Amino acid sequence: MERIDKTEELIAHLARVVDDLSEIVARQESQIARLERRVEMLSQREAERELEAGGGIPLADQRPPHW
Repeated sequence: MERIDKTEELIAHLARVVDDLSEIVARQESQIARLERRVEMLSQREAERELEAGGGIPLADQRPPHW
């Protein structure tokens, strides 16, 4: 009977940990999506600034010199 109690206690603990991790992953997914949108917006702004400054190809779209 003691083994069953310990097993049930362990399962309850693991279920709580899984729920906690699930919440963390969901929060991180939301944060990543928000950050991706922000990076895209900033990249577009910088490309527009470079074009307004009379540059040719925006720096973000240029290949690195080693290519």
